[in-house]
Amino acid sequence: MPAALFPFMRIVVDVMGGDHGISVVINGVKQALQAYPHISELHLVGLKPDIEAELARAQCADSRLQLHHASEVITMEDKPLDAVRKKKDCSMVRAMELVRAGKAEAVISRGNTGALVASATFKLRRLDPVDRPAIAAVMPSGVGEFVLLDAGANPDCKPALLVQFAIMGSVYSRGVLGRKSPRVGVLSNGAEETKGTDLTRETARLCKQIDLNFIGNVEGHDLFEDHVDVVVTDGFTGNIVLKSIESMGKAVGGLLKREFMANPLRKAGALMAQGALKSIKRRMDPEAYGGAPLLGLNGTVIKAHGSAREKAIFNAIRVATETIQHKINDTIVSEVARANEKLGLNKTAVPSPDSAVA
Repeated sequence: MPAALFPFMRIVVDVMGGDHGISVVINGVKQALQAYPHISELHLVGLKPDIEAELARAQCADSRLQLHHASEVITMEDKPLDAVRKKKDCSMVRAMELVRAGKAEAVISRGNTGALVASATFKLRRLDPVDRPAIAAVMPSGVGEFVLLDAGANPDCKPALLVQFAIMGSVYSRGVLGRKSPRVGVLSNGAEETKGTDLTRETARLCKQIDLNFIGNVEGHDLFEDHVDVVVTDGFTGNIVLKSIESMGKAVGGLLKREFMANPLRKAGALMAQGALKSIKRRMDPEAYGGAPLLGLNGTVIKAHGSAREKAIFNAIRVATETIQHKINDTIVSEVARANEKLGLNKTAVPSPDSAVA
């Protein structure tokens, strides 16, 4: 959908938290403002004196910037629910309040994952037919990408929740990634219908009854063979898969570098193959994906990695604009409501967001 149809796109960035300070956020914001003229307002929330100092250092004086002071920060060591309740003037909560007040459409944060899920759920509320939000991580496969959800928001799930995750992932894959009919699979330990747990088997049974391109169970090796576009699992398993893939990517990159530098002949080979190696590195770079949307909320929430630098912040803003442009939430509402009605599912009890995987 053309960006020109959204001339008043407004985005909030929580500049606090993360491993590399405010400067990387400001530099990423500056790049995004230059690249996306259709962003009408970009709100920065955090310690205002620090933000002003970094803006001056980066020579960023864009008229679309608006600053909001927040005196507190949620750390990675804080218990999510306690922090959201007690640190009422923290940057993450203030950022969510701007969206709730209708002053922006999207929030981006590098902060504590559990606190992000908790603050987003309490401040923005879930979309009416959705029982719980889910983190949708876009991951590289052999020839493209697949969406993994839930990647950490809900460690304990019931089949009805995984069905909703499947629908939300399919909507996101169609809208943002451009898949016409995303192949949806439930992560299991075997492709056979009898494999898996009670959770995965019942999820598969329900998914067959709704309007999805459901292909059944998928195994770990299917993720990288262009076999599936949306991989559905609980947040505990999904978070392990996500971190394992990230770690493996770094390990393979380090191994290649050491082997290519082992002797002059290999160095020459590396020089000849540098184009292909750079292309692979770009595909495997987590910063190229920016951040993972937290789907199922009244608003767009993007979780950037705690170690995110300028490139990741820039791409997180890109992901936010794409999610808004394609009206992902409107489609999620209609498709989840239709599935709930068809399956006769009542809304499930929603446990505290404090259980999110950090």
